[in-house]
Amino acid sequence: MRRREFIALLGGAAVWPRAAQGQQGERPRRVGVLMNTGADEPESQARLAAFLQGLQELGWATGHNLRIDYRWNPGDLAQLRKDATELVALRPEVVLAGVGPTTSVLQQVTRTIPVVMAQGIDPVGNGYVDSLARPGGNTTGFIQFEYSLAGKWMELLKEVAPGTMCVGVLREPGNAAIGQWTMIQAVAQSLGAELKPIELRDATEIERAVTAFARSPNAGLIVVVSAASLTHRDLIITLAARHRLPTVYAYRVFVTHGGLITYGPDIASQYRRAAAYVDRILKGENPADLPVQAPAKYELVINLKTARALGLEIPPTLLARADEVIE
Repeated sequence: MRRREFIALLGGAAVWPRAAQGQQGERPRRVGVLMNTGADEPESQARLAAFLQGLQELGWATGHNLRIDYRWNPGDLAQLRKDATELVALRPEVVLAGVGPTTSVLQQVTRTIPVVMAQGIDPVGNGYVDSLARPGGNTTGFIQFEYSLAGKWMELLKEVAPGTMCVGVLREPGNAAIGQWTMIQAVAQSLGAELKPIELRDATEIERAVTAFARSPNAGLIVVVSAASLTHRDLIITLAARHRLPTVYAYRVFVTHGGLITYGPDIASQYRRAAAYVDRILKGENPADLPVQAPAKYELVINLKTARALGLEIPPTLLARADEVIE
């Protein structure tokens, strides 16, 4: 979605369905949105636009029967807690939680206001819900990925760069990192590849660690799901290009900005699906009874320009499977 269309949606300037027009005399319902990214980040704009479009299709229109309070925060955890506290103080009927620690922070602030995750990571392991089938508390929504996906990243790396024998895994400490590492490790062993963890801390440490790892023969990288990888996106892409490291990413945005290949969920569709859960909660359903759902669609995206720069020839069978090829 273009920036102009996104701004129109935020301002409620888009045409809304008749169902919303018939509710103009009613008190607008209140929804909060907590995002752990900057408001001007294009991917975040696209995701939120998908959420707003989903709401419109269900009869909700900002400025008419719906009021949305936003808090944007590009990675400052202390400020994120303040933002969550401010949102909860506004007494929304439901809050949409974006990527990163947004769900965790919201749960620290409220156990009564419903929270809908658009990009939840291991919600059972992190204690957000009792189970995927029956969340049991005030939180439900959609998980960003299933751990089995991590094994496919290892398979893709070997498919696109068969000679890769030493694989650096860029990860952020935590439950999600352990789960992803376990799946990658199982596949790496079957393919005869050796893994090395590279912790995503500050930019200086990332550059030092990747530069040291790049001295390994037949080396490649996997960048797993984490908020830290998005924070350091441009640096990671630059280092992979500088050291000529074939790299598989968990997020499409890395490949549109010059990365080699990604396989992961269509995140924008997660936000559109989250709109349906917000709608159901506003109509009286209990989040404790709404099952946490896995992604419905995964995308394989390949950047051929980057492949040529790395001297890689993408197998025709892999190109045929791609959902998008960037020339």
